[in-house]
Formats: sequence, C-alpha cells, structure tokens
Amino acid sequence: MKSQALLLTALAFFSTTAVRAQDPAANRETVPIYKVTVIERTVKAVNYQYRGGPTQIDFRGTVLLPMAKGQAVVESKAGRTELDAKFEHVEPPTKYGNEYLTYVLWAITPEGHAKNLGEVLANGGDHASMRVTTDLQAFGLIVTAEPYSAVRQPSNVVVMENEIRPDTIGKIEQVNAKYELLPRGSYTYTVPIYTRSAESEARKLPMDRYEALLEVYQAQNAMQIAQSAGADRYAADTFSRASQLLRNAQDLQARNAGRSAIVTTAREAAQTAEDARMIAQQHKHDEELAQARGEAARERERRIAAEANANRAQQEASADREQLDGARTARERAEAEASAYRTPPPPPPAVVVQSTPAPRDDSRKTALRASLLQQFGATLATRDTPRGLVITVPDADFRGTALNPAFSGAAARIATSIAAYPGLAVQVDGHTDNAGSAASDEQFSYQRAVAVRDALVRAGIPVNAIYARGLGSTRPVVANTSAAGRQQNRRVEITVSGDPIGTLPYWDKTYSIVPQR
Repeated sequence: MKSQALLLTALAFFSTTAVRAQDPAANRETVPIYKVTVIERTVKAVNYQYRGGPTQIDFRGTVLLPMAKGQAVVESKAGRTELDAKFEHVEPPTKYGNEYLTYVLWAITPEGHAKNLGEVLANGGDHASMRVTTDLQAFGLIVTAEPYSAVRQPSNVVVMENEIRPDTIGKIEQVNAKYELLPRGSYTYTVPIYTRSAESEARKLPMDRYEALLEVYQAQNAMQIAQSAGADRYAADTFSRASQLLRNAQDLQARNAGRSAIVTTAREAAQTAEDARMIAQQHKHDEELAQARGEAARERERRIAAEANANRAQQEASADREQLDGARTARERAEAEASAYRTPPPPPPAVVVQSTPAPRDDSRKTALRASLLQQFGATLATRDTPRGLVITVPDADFRGTALNPAFSGAAARIATSIAAYPGLAVQVDGHTDNAGSAASDEQFSYQRAVAVRDALVRAGIPVNAIYARGLGSTRPVVANTSAAGRQQNRRVEITVSGDPIGTLPYWDKTYSIVPQR
C-alpha cells in the first residue's frame, strides 16, 4: 500500500497544481506541442527457438530505477510466444514527472521495431506480475514509464532491461535500435473543473478503486496528448468518440460503479485517443506534403513564366537590333547617292555610344550560365541575377538552425556542378524574418548559412572558394505581415559567380547605339 499511497498523493498534487484559470485563453496556453525525438539504446535480443522449451531471463534496473529487478519465463509455442514475468521494487512512475502514470513492457525486435506487450501494474506493495502472449519470435525486453498504457512508441524513461542468464536457451542477437520516442517532460495536463480535490484523492484506497482511478487518469493523459497533436482538428470523429468514452468512465467513477466497468471504459477511451493521435499525425503529414507539392508546382510555374519573359525580351532585343541595322544601311545608301552629285565637306567624326564589347567567348559563358541555371533549378529554386546564379534553400529544409539530412543529396548535386568549373566562387547568405532582435536575427541567419556552407564543403566544394555570412532580417523578399511571408523570408541563398559564367545574366545582352542626328 505504500507505493499506492505515494502514487495517489502525486496524482492529487498534479490535479491541483496543473489547473489554470478555467477560461478558454488559459486552457489554450496549457496545450503542449507534441514533440518527437530520436535516441539510441542497445539491448540484447533472444531468438526463442520453437519447441526449444521454456527459458529464463532476468530483468535489471537502469540508473533511473537501480533497485528494480525481475525474472521471466519465455516459451515459444506453435504460432505464439508466451511470457510469464515478475518484477520487484517497482516504485511509482510519477517520480519521473507528473505525466508518467504507469509502466509498460515492450518487446524490441533486432530490427528496432517496438511492440507494446502490456501494462506493468504494481500490487498493493512494490511487486508486479503479468502473463502475456506475442507473435514475435526474436526480441529483447524493456520496461518504460509512460503517460498511459495504450501508447504505441516507448518513451526514453527506460527503467528495466532484460539481462541474459548463463542458462538462457536461444540464439542471442544484439539490438542496436533507433526508436522514435516521446521525450521526458513534454506533456502539459489540463484538469477539468469537475476533478475532485486533492484531499479526497490522497487518502488510501482499496486496490480495485486504486486501479480504476489510475486508468481514468491515464485516459485523461491520452486525451490531452491527442489534443496537443491536433486530433480535435485532424481526427475529429475519433477524438469525439474518445471524449465521450472518457466522460462515461468519469461518470461511472463518480457513481462508484464496479472496477471492471470503469477500467474497461477508461482503457477504451485511452486506446481511442491514441488512435486519434496517430490519425492526426498522418493527416498532418499528408497536409504538409500536399502543401510542399503545391508550392513546388507554383515554383515551377513561376520559373517557366520567367523563362518565357526572358525569351520574349531576347526576341524584342533582336528585333530592335535589326531595326537599327536597317536604318543605318538606309542612311549610308542615301549618303552614297548624294555624293554622286556633289563633293561633300569632310564629315564630322561619327559619334557612337557603344557598350563595352563582349569578349570572344561570351557565347560560351552564356551557354554555361544557362546550363548551370537548369542544373541548379532541377534541385532547388534558382534565378539568374546580375550578381550571379542565386539558389534558394527554403525554411522547410531546416529544423531550427540545423539542415534536414535529406539536403545532403541536393548539396552533392550542387557541389558536383560547381566543382566541374574551376574559377567559380560561392557565397552563402542567411536571411530570416523580423521575429526577434537584430542581434538574434543575425546570429540565427548566420548559423543557418554556416550549416549550408559546411554541407557544400563536405560535398566537395573547396573551403577557400566559399564563405558564409548572416544578414538577419535586413533583406526580406516579401512583407513580414503574414505567416507565409515570414516563412518565405526565412531562407538561405547560395550565390554562384565567377569568370566561367561571365557577369551578365543569360537574359541580358550588350549592344551598340548610334544616336540620331
């Protein structure tokens, strides 16, 4: 009963201290952002050979619960693997944070897939036991603290791991698994106004009342986490059903209904809330993917329109040159005819305003410039400007100041194109919106520029041919008055210039002008 009383006290403290003012604005402030991180652990897995007979393994506590220990008997049978486990010194999970209400036993395959085997629920003391069945053949075992028992990914609060015994039967395999885990302390819990007071919850309860109360709290946690993931928007029907199930469980608890009815309804509410969270994550991913595809399509349309405008301008310039050449030819013919009738005075020196003559290899530079524009444009949005070819790395390719790993492919393609033509120089400029101070904006944009520079250097660009700088919010491309505009201003621009591609955009030309007399 000691661990039960400690857990109830922590739950009661949580229910009173986590409540904020019961107005809509305050409740919105407590809704958390559901974050996911990736960590790496190593655990030994056992291939429990079919008909190899029962085998024993031990559990040992990690640094988070060093006194914990346990044993399990595992036997592989036709179509299933049975596991009978017992644990000792199982302390209340709320010691790791008020959001943790229970423990879950996980099977981890050698490939890193995690499967929830069930809830590890202590009895009136600090002991727990469970009998479960799984369809897995080879797996390692860990125990984690969780916000509710229906979770589908293990948290990083690993309190126990299996330990291979000398007499363990089976083939032992090393699991170097990367799990997608929920980080510690990422939940904020909003308790409804009808939650009972701390004094009424903190008293010792019979075991059946304790289990029912714990399941209701887990269902509340599951609802809160699902809402923070946007389930009320992206999976409204499933979230609404989970909300109704939670209300039913709370009503049963208020009427002191039987333990079985309360636990069954609360667990169904937690499972439905977890389904809503998973559906919301998938829908959000699909929405973001659709937005990215739409933006890519719009960028292609803008690029095609820009190329059409450049071609039209080039054609108009050619027509102007032909008209000037025709006028000059007509004037020379008229002057020749007039000289046949009279001897003209010495003509004044011709006044010709002419731009700097293009070098002989100007056409080759223009062709190379257009070729690189096409190569870069196939990877990222690129435009041809008087200062060089400008490649834009959008805000979507960053997570904070770090680049997405997927950018390495784009960096390799860009670096390969640049390295093929010695003499090209690369300048990386970081830009951001005006959300912070001038100093913080400049530092943020510089860190992003350095991340892009380092990726290009790793891809093969010489370090002495590239440099980075942070320009902060001094050069926006659009106004910062909307979220879309601010996102567009958060970018990194890679400017490629140098003698191999000349100093004129492909759409610009040098030409001569003879003024009229």
